[in-house]
Amino acid sequence: MSRKVKIKFTDFECNLLINGMNEFRNLLLAEGLPTEDVNKLLLKIIDKSER
Repeated sequence: MSRKVKIKFTDFECNLLINGMNEFRNLLLAEGLPTEDVNKLLLKIIDKSER
């Protein structure tokens, strides 16, 4: 059974998280590794931060 957890971030924390995830994604791309999971997570973070 999967459990969902909701976390609230300030705008600063959200931007920090997005930038860090994007840097990690860029490292994966540079090494030729898959980025699908990181992409999904980034999109979720960006979508929630716009609200």
